[in-house]
Amino acid sequence: MKLFGWMAGRVEARPALSRGGATALGAWPPSYEAQVRSGYAGNAIAQRAVRLVADAVGAAPVEASEPALLALVQARSGGVGLLESVAAQLQLHGNAFVQVLRSPSDDAAALYPLRPERVTVEPDAGGWPAAYRYAVGGRVQRLGADGPRPDVIHLKSFHPLDDHYGLGCLGAAANAIAVHNAAGVWNKALLDNAARPSGALVYEPGDGSALSPEQFARLRAEMEQGFAGAAQAGRPMLLEGGLRWQPLSLTPAEMDFAGLKAAAAREIALAFGVPPMLLGLPGDATYANYREANRALWRLTVLPMAGAVLDGLAHGLRGWWPDAWLRVDPDRVPALSEDRERLWAQVTAADFLTRDEKRVMVGFGEEHG
Repeated sequence: MKLFGWMAGRVEARPALSRGGATALGAWPPSYEAQVRSGYAGNAIAQRAVRLVADAVGAAPVEASEPALLALVQARSGGVGLLESVAAQLQLHGNAFVQVLRSPSDDAAALYPLRPERVTVEPDAGGWPAAYRYAVGGRVQRLGADGPRPDVIHLKSFHPLDDHYGLGCLGAAANAIAVHNAAGVWNKALLDNAARPSGALVYEPGDGSALSPEQFARLRAEMEQGFAGAAQAGRPMLLEGGLRWQPLSLTPAEMDFAGLKAAAAREIALAFGVPPMLLGLPGDATYANYREANRALWRLTVLPMAGAVLDGLAHGLRGWWPDAWLRVDPDRVPALSEDRERLWAQVTAADFLTRDEKRVMVGFGEEHG
């Protein structure tokens, strides 16, 4: 235990765990709330990617060692399923804290997902988590983490540089989200300006004189009042002597603007483990069809996350159910039906296997009696 004593002083008071650092378009917001507003609530690609994974985890067919345990993890709180909330928090924040609410007889009565940015790990002298501090406004509640029946079950993703907190996907997608959001703002500004690139009025008098301050102010006011905005689209411009219009901005084709935005969207999808085809992104030839992409989503993202979440919940609830286990039944996942059919065909064609061996391979176990 003394080996881990150095960990005790490393816990931050309010960690911002989805750090993406500075981007080319500005600094990534330091607080988790600001990151979610910009990267999730303000970005259609990131929001859809997170929803695809979270909804799939929440809808996965789950088996449990006890009916009461299954009912507990499939309950809904505030209209949102527990597994769905936990999956979304793990993707965005990297941590999910599930409070175990107890009945008067100390039974596990309900599971409630806490907002992860409000939770701080409180380590003991050896650096191991001893409690969790949940802060809302000026109130702080201390929830126990040790013992066979903890108050909080902490689920986290892997973080190579932190002993107590996991690492979410939001920070990895920070640059791509900033590019994608900036592209949307640019498109909106272009439409507001009648879809025309900006330019400059060049004053070229024959005598080489310059505009007076009064002439410059009057010209600027006339431009803002008479030619700015979509409502002035197509209005002809009348230039006085010596004035010439010079376009400055590159066209979207010259910037390959559509390609830049599409590339950013694909990088966002990659960060959250979602095949771009499922998000309607063009130019994705990685998967032969939509069905194959959906199967890849389940195999590579949904099942690993659901397995980690269910294993963590089962381990945290073994103080109430000593032999607790939770798992996804892949045979009841529609997206994986082709894999199951292929396995059955291969096993049926294997004449060198006995009946019991075939039953074991397809998950039924040996025949008794």
